[in-house]
Amino acid sequence: MKPRIKVITVGVDDLEKSLAFYRDGLGLPTQGIIGTEFEDGAVAFFNLNDDLILALYPRAALAKDAKIPVSPPSP
Repeated sequence: MKPRIKVITVGVDDLEKSLAFYRDGLGLPTQGIIGTEFEDGAVAFFNLNDDLILALYPRAALAKDAKIPVSPPSP
């Protein structure tokens, strides 16, 4: 089996603003923010093509999931 990347996850500080940028600014299709009923479950998915999905995930929740400390944001 040939390895492939299916999902790219980006940690963001403001999920709502990031959703607006990718959806409204770049025109990427999405169902919006899902998973809000779960603790640290909010995420937004964008179908980039048939084989690739972009996921926006709050940085703090991503760090918690990875069991690492939250690092300062990139400049």
